[in-house]
Amino acid sequence: MRIVLVGPPGAGKGTQAVRLAEKLAIPHISTGDLFRANISRQTELGKLAKSYMDAGNLVPDEVTIAMAKDRMEQPDAARGFLLDGFPRNVSQAEALDELLESEGIKLDAVLDLEVPEEEVVKRIAGRRICRNDSSHVFHVTYSAPKQEGVCDVCGGELYQRDDDSEDTVRTRLEVYHTQTEPIIDYYKAQGLVVTISSLGPVDEITERALEALKREKAENK
Repeated sequence: MRIVLVGPPGAGKGTQAVRLAEKLAIPHISTGDLFRANISRQTELGKLAKSYMDAGNLVPDEVTIAMAKDRMEQPDAARGFLLDGFPRNVSQAEALDELLESEGIKLDAVLDLEVPEEEVVKRIAGRRICRNDSSHVFHVTYSAPKQEGVCDVCGGELYQRDDDSEDTVRTRLEVYHTQTEPIIDYYKAQGLVVTISSLGPVDEITERALEALKREKAENK
């Protein structure tokens, strides 16, 4: 299957993208990973992206699209892929359509993870990261450390990242509503959008998503 994953920040896209890609045996292609891979390998696209990022500017759509095109042409993506973080706006969605059409393929579904705005704020603003190891992540409500402010794993100090503050989260949500959310209507017009609730245990959300994708695939046969 060829899937685009959308949803507001805090909807659990990263977690579900990894799980769904594994279940469906397709590569998970995220914008962040594309940037990091191209920059670390010092590809021409990576150097170009870094020049914009170092200057504090957004990476232009054409650079992001070129990176995505290169990744989707890799052998492991021949059977399908799951795009996470791309397309981020309608112009990128239109460019993706043109790219896929030129290759004679099309998207199977756009999976929209729906979550109430206040839940998004609660999820992100409650997150605490270990200063010693950023992979050690806790949450003041959902996975609190045994001792407040102290990492259970290594004893490091837990802190709230600047971009996890409530004000920043609400700003990120505004950006999502104005820039990314319109692609849902764009893809609805193509009959591709499958919306599921992103509330509940992680395993349940994954199963919910797989069932919805299975139904979408059957209906579009």
